[in-house]
Amino acid sequence: MTAFTDRHGTSHEMPAPDAEAQVRADDRGHVFHSWSAQGLIDPLPVAAGEGSTFWDYAGNAYLDFSSQLVNLNLGHQHPDLVSAIQRQAGRLATIQPAMANDVRGELARLIVEVAPEGFQKVFFTNGGAEANEYAVRMARQTTGRRKVLSMYRSYHGSTSTAISLTGDPRRWANDTVDSGSVRFFGPYLYRSPFHSETLEQESERALAHLEQTIQLEGPNTIAAIIIETVVGTNGVLVPPPGYLQGVRELCDRYGIVYIADEVMVGFGRLGEWFGVDAFDAQPDLITFAKGVNSGYVPLGGVVISERITKAFETTPFAGGLTYSGHPLACAAGVATFEVFRRDGILERVRDLGERIVEPTLRGWVDSHPSVGEIRGRGLFWAVELVRDKETREPLVPFNATGADAVPMAAFAAAAKKAGVWPFTHFNRMHVAPPLVITEDELVRGLAVLDDALSVADEHAAG
Repeated sequence: MTAFTDRHGTSHEMPAPDAEAQVRADDRGHVFHSWSAQGLIDPLPVAAGEGSTFWDYAGNAYLDFSSQLVNLNLGHQHPDLVSAIQRQAGRLATIQPAMANDVRGELARLIVEVAPEGFQKVFFTNGGAEANEYAVRMARQTTGRRKVLSMYRSYHGSTSTAISLTGDPRRWANDTVDSGSVRFFGPYLYRSPFHSETLEQESERALAHLEQTIQLEGPNTIAAIIIETVVGTNGVLVPPPGYLQGVRELCDRYGIVYIADEVMVGFGRLGEWFGVDAFDAQPDLITFAKGVNSGYVPLGGVVISERITKAFETTPFAGGLTYSGHPLACAAGVATFEVFRRDGILERVRDLGERIVEPTLRGWVDSHPSVGEIRGRGLFWAVELVRDKETREPLVPFNATGADAVPMAAFAAAAKKAGVWPFTHFNRMHVAPPLVITEDELVRGLAVLDDALSVADEHAAG
């Protein structure tokens, strides 16, 4: 048996290397993978994980700089979360959502207590896509309207309404599902669709564009506007000053529900309980998942404002899920709150982001011809890679595949070879490690990515 030593100095045995062959055979023979041509993939068999690191069957260690799918906020195998699940399983493994349950109610209370003022209840789902589905359903049932506006550069999930609201190419094969979806351009100064030169201009012009879209679509037909507080997979696009407040004002003016999609940035990713706290924004509904319990057991939900809650006081809400607020998932969520408060997670995320990540990435803009822009907050950053800094031509084309995607694939391969598992999407590399990453691990991982950027530099104008 191969062994690894965790950050606390404890030795753990891993499966024998020859067990990898069976894992590969079972996976390739019987697992149907998402977003993939099944015959063109070769998934890495993972044997173990601890903290910010996971190991393959050969004993190779990888710093997880993507937190898997930006969900593993408290890292692999956090002992408090594992213990909470074990205790709950021994006492009451599951109970239907129509009954009251202690950990479900406690987690709902804890979430409401850290949500912005005016939020009252939580509807639990099994993940982020369902959270967005149900938030839209609440908005439609509350307003009696059908249309929902979302950004082109967005991802809201892969279920029917959520994928129709999604703005990236994953929608293309699925966008006939919900006819009420309407898209608009959000702010993105580096590649501004509004020809802006400053953040202030971008905010003002993006809001004018949104209002024009509302007017042309018919305000009395629009139930909701859904916005990722910080756009995630599609670029870590931080909203410019005043933008989210402007969205709130437009929603108030036209009687539209404002949904903040916090599936990726909620629960500490930006150094705040909810991302809207960083921008002084006030939505009507907040969707969450991922970081609420680091995905140890599937969980998501909608935090509901008092205004929306009142609409269902005597009118039944038409929706429900068998596993809504599953006790095992909620137990891990309650433990997450305990860890965040005991270990000062929010404070350390802000500190590491400001003191380590941001200055390091800003240095890359000067030292690498392939780095066009960096942007982010907390432990959530994007490095936009280009062929030419003057023209801002992306290192690879939009939605590149095959030979066109080689430069980004080569960069990722170099990082993995050096022991860091990166998050890449189109022409960007994202920095999104677990929030429990040590400072030494963070510095070491960034150094690996710095070295790997030399591969991207080979394709850029020097």
